[in-house]
Amino acid sequence: MLGTIPFPEGMGGSVYFSYPDSNGVPVWQLLGFVTNGKPSAIFKISGLKSGEGSQHPFGAMNIVRTPSVAQIGISVELLDSLAQQTPVGSAAVSSVDSFTQFTQKMLDNFYNFASSFAVSQAQMTPKPSEMFIPANVVLKWYENFQRRLAQNPLFWKT
Repeated sequence: MLGTIPFPEGMGGSVYFSYPDSNGVPVWQLLGFVTNGKPSAIFKISGLKSGEGSQHPFGAMNIVRTPSVAQIGISVELLDSLAQQTPVGSAAVSSVDSFTQFTQKMLDNFYNFASSFAVSQAQMTPKPSEMFIPANVVLKWYENFQRRLAQNPLFWKT
């Protein structure tokens, strides 16, 4: 499960999330799956509803009832079985598109914020303790970041 050894041929893993109900009983919800072809995923769990679970392979396990402990479960199953399972609707897999959209909004917000402080040279008053950055420098950084983001949304990781 560390990513160093692939699943056996024809197998994958169903990914479940559990948060106990008000009685401390684990309620398991299917988030999705991972396979050798899709070895990782990021699942959004903020919209999960407590108390709404699904069939899962962990029901017979003797799991300690704790009122505030979240758990992750991975069930190794046949790929055919994985294809027939339906994850909870609110556990959408995060996509690069949402990251790109966030980054674009962040860039717009930063540029708008920085340019709201723009003044002309005639409006500037000497303040020896302050540094000033020309607005065209911020604009150039903004445009370069947008270009690099369009080419590779994960460029910042390298």
